[in-house]
Amino acid sequence: MAVAMVYFVQGVLGLSRLAVGFYLKDDLHLDPAETAVISGFSALPWLVKPLYGFISDSVPLFGYRRRSYLVLSGLLGALSWSLMATLVDNKYSAAFCILLGSLSVAFSDVVVDSMVVERARGESQSMSGSLQSLCWGSSAIGGIVSAYFSGSLVDAYGVRFVFGVTALLPLMTSAVAALVREQRVRAPARGQNLALSDLGFLESSKQHIIQLWHAVKQPNVFLPTLFIFLWQSTPHSESAMFYFTTNKLGFTAEFLGRVKLVTSVASLLGVGLYNGFLKNVPLQKIFVATTVSGTALGMTQVILVIGLNRKFGISDEWFAIGDSLILTVLGQVM
Repeated sequence: MAVAMVYFVQGVLGLSRLAVGFYLKDDLHLDPAETAVISGFSALPWLVKPLYGFISDSVPLFGYRRRSYLVLSGLLGALSWSLMATLVDNKYSAAFCILLGSLSVAFSDVVVDSMVVERARGESQSMSGSLQSLCWGSSAIGGIVSAYFSGSLVDAYGVRFVFGVTALLPLMTSAVAALVREQRVRAPARGQNLALSDLGFLESSKQHIIQLWHAVKQPNVFLPTLFIFLWQSTPHSESAMFYFTTNKLGFTAEFLGRVKLVTSVASLLGVGLYNGFLKNVPLQKIFVATTVSGTALGMTQVILVIGLNRKFGISDEWFAIGDSLILTVLGQVM
């Protein structure tokens, strides 16, 4: 229950995505390059996720390795979006607060992923796939909820209001931490030599680093990691496309919210497709098929940019919806 709720919150936090884009473009008057820089800056917390796992495993907070960090992550997220709703008025403070919000989600993601791994350890591929589908399904449902309101709220009440609503959502992560079943880590006995306690921490940290290194060296860990690294290293045009669709094609916040709703539903369909038909299929076949098809279909954005779709009688709006739907299903299966 707690795991599913944390993933749901991660999905529903997408409520602010459109608001951030319009705030940077219309309120701060940033160009696509500056927006892309802030977007890349906000992704930094996701690049050091192993560090968060190392911290939560090695440094129990108030006697817990999972609960306390979920509470802390939720509070950090609430703080960052509260600042966005009230005090932020320039690109530097906006970048900092967006970074804090990203850190909040990344840290809670690591904590909840570790809980999923502990639960799935020793289970079959089918059972592990079902558990992962539950997680992504919860995130997709949260995305559907947020997408339904994201665009219309921006149009009706403005971006600051959306930031304020978003600030309440991470508190759900803090609240569900109480549902996590976790054995409290015993503190050192009173009067115990502090040096010995510090020595124990250093030894524990050393063991975690050694275990991580041994795990990374294994081909069945290193090769998938390399694949994901190369996959995520490919450049994307999200910021440029946002400016193009809003400035050139005239897409409104409400319509972009509808597109986001379609992609969230497609995300759920992708989870259902994998869970219903593909979870027993060898992963190598799935990766090959989705990579090849995704590469080909990913080039369809060029059709929208040059307006080729209109020559076939397909409006920009319908093409954008269909393109997003197909690519999201493939991405979710992968």
